[in-house]
Amino acid sequence: MVPIVIFDQIYSFNRESFIKSIPRPEKISAKDFGPAAQELFDSIIQIADNAGATDADRATNYLALRYPAIYARAAESFAANSSLTGLEVRPSPLSGTRKIVEVIFSYTNRETDATEKFFVRVDVTEEFPFLHTKLSPYFDR
Repeated sequence: MVPIVIFDQIYSFNRESFIKSIPRPEKISAKDFGPAAQELFDSIIQIADNAGATDADRATNYLALRYPAIYARAAESFAANSSLTGLEVRPSPLSGTRKIVEVIFSYTNRETDATEKFFVRVDVTEEFPFLHTKLSPYFDR
């Protein structure tokens, strides 16, 4: 028996048009924003085994396509001589009746090796994920 696949929503775009469509913050130049947004998008789509089947995949895919603040943060970090060095998804302690995950972005300074982390909470309870909290600094416990 051949598996049956059903789609509720499909996005079709090429990489260049998607990067150009991301709203650029006023304080970041187009020269700095474009390469940073491309690098972050490329990193997200290269995550191994992201078929959109797990809550972590769904949260990451949602952020990559629907939350421009992660691209602004990437551009600011790249301008401060930092590189994206980690992307982690873990269950949020705020989960109760809703299933909430934290997506944590790590940026490491190329000169000092100091790591700065930022996170966003995404509700993945239902079919379509949505933002639970905005991008904020993250501190390890």
